Amino acid sequence: MPVINFSYEYFNKVLGEEIPRKKLIELLPMIGSDIEHYDDENVKVEFFPNRPDYYSVDGIARTVRGFLGIETGLPDYKTSKSGYSMTVDPELELIRPFTSCCIVEGIFIDEDGLKDIMDFQEDLHWVLGRDRKKVAIGIHNLDVLTPPFNYIAAEPKENSFIALETTEEQNLDDILFNHKKGKKYSHLIEKFDKYPLIKDSKGNVLSMPPIINGELTKLTENSVNVLIDVTGTDERAVNFALNIIATSFAEAGGKIKTIDMVYKDRTVETPDLSSKTMNVNIKTAEKILGVDLDVNAVVKMLERVRLGAKVLDSETVACEVPAYRIDILHEVDIIENIAIGHCIKKIEPELPEISTIAYPDNARLFENRVREIMIGMGFYEVMSLMLTSEDEHYKNLRLDEDDHVMVSQPISQDRTMIRKSLINGLMEFLEDNKHEELPQKIFEVGDVAYIDEAAETGTKIIKKIACAVTHSTANFTEIKSITDAFILNLGLKMEIETFDHPAFIRGRCARVEATGEAVEGSVVGYFGEVDPEVITNFELEYPVVAFEMEFKS
Repeated sequence: MPVINFSYEYFNKVLGEEIPRKKLIELLPMIGSDIEHYDDENVKVEFFPNRPDYYSVDGIARTVRGFLGIETGLPDYKTSKSGYSMTVDPELELIRPFTSCCIVEGIFIDEDGLKDIMDFQEDLHWVLGRDRKKVAIGIHNLDVLTPPFNYIAAEPKENSFIALETTEEQNLDDILFNHKKGKKYSHLIEKFDKYPLIKDSKGNVLSMPPIINGELTKLTENSVNVLIDVTGTDERAVNFALNIIATSFAEAGGKIKTIDMVYKDRTVETPDLSSKTMNVNIKTAEKILGVDLDVNAVVKMLERVRLGAKVLDSETVACEVPAYRIDILHEVDIIENIAIGHCIKKIEPELPEISTIAYPDNARLFENRVREIMIGMGFYEVMSLMLTSEDEHYKNLRLDEDDHVMVSQPISQDRTMIRKSLINGLMEFLEDNKHEELPQKIFEVGDVAYIDEAAETGTKIIKKIACAVTHSTANFTEIKSITDAFILNLGLKMEIETFDHPAFIRGRCARVEATGEAVEGSVVGYFGEVDPEVITNFELEYPVVAFEMEFKS
């Protein structure tokens, strides 16, 4: 999750008044942050990905003003028309079809502010943009440009510009495959014949989304007026990103001006900063929070966290949600903000008035037996997250991507799907601990998820066990002996046959199936020597052998 690092001096300047360091440190966790570190000059805070509006110091200061009573209620961001337009090329429909833009005039950027803007932009790329795949952002010096603007599908060989942090003009292919940012993000557009490009009316290049901006429009401490462009594959996410950035600039005193996005079949004026209204029931909030509430007090609590609120009746409050609050989707989200406005630390914990009698679960008893066997053979148990990413799960293990359970709103780029195997988690663990002594012998017992349309939830959860061993002489014979000993200690009989698995060396992998009275069903899996390419993908230096099995009833 993004970590925001700022000095007390800069925060107080943004806030508009002096707040004691101790009071700020006490206050930040109350608005939903985790303080990573602080000293006499700086503080590092971490916010959950559901609050990207906190990824700038201006966004944090906006809420702190509410808590301090400096400014409460819904922020009022005025917009005016710039008279400018951005024409969108219909050929971008299959490449990167959506864009939202605006102008912010009259800003003041010092060294700290410039750093904050750059960090803010990259954090949004990561959280909202899925590392630029879904959303990419450009912030430009408007004063060197001539409107109107054009967002086009450009021929790579026929268009060129000076990319950010370079001095020589290059065509789009050269930038994509030779520039540092191009190499990193080329996979997003390299499959297309044409690349996205934003130009002004004189042909000056602003940016090549989602790769790199032009050096011409680079922000400096002398920049006063800026153009913000957001492009992407999800129009809703694109608009959210623009709203968050534009309102952050407005908090710093900037004046927002709209731009018309001219598509083939429609024209859209952006940004749209209108709020939405949601009602919250006081009785529901009392039940969830466990505190007695009054409608008038709830209004003040919501205004304290910079939401609009008014009483509808004795049990209902209408809440106005600003355009930058993308986290509020349901009544329960409003109730969470009531808790924050009330002050979470004032809510007293209570023990539930229930009692239960525990007994061992049969499935857990069997898992414990499996663990005892592995520990008895000298293995250490590890526990990894069920969430992983397509890169870790498929690319690093050389697997073909297939149907899998995806996370609809992942908290980070490396947690986008539910695992189908335990092997990649073990490999990640070895990668993180490659500085430790060898040999390393680890195992994990855990759940994996498969798409199953026949299941009520559409998902089938399966219990698996996997182990991995790494040292300089790890080989097929060793992992076969480990597998044999594991099966034997379960009281089962094992049958093996040759098996090809993309993550293992061809000819040094086998399929195993074991049956017997000790288990209702069978144990099915594979074992072998991990392929050197996979080992290299996880930045390991020594051979790795592994097995993975599932229990079928």
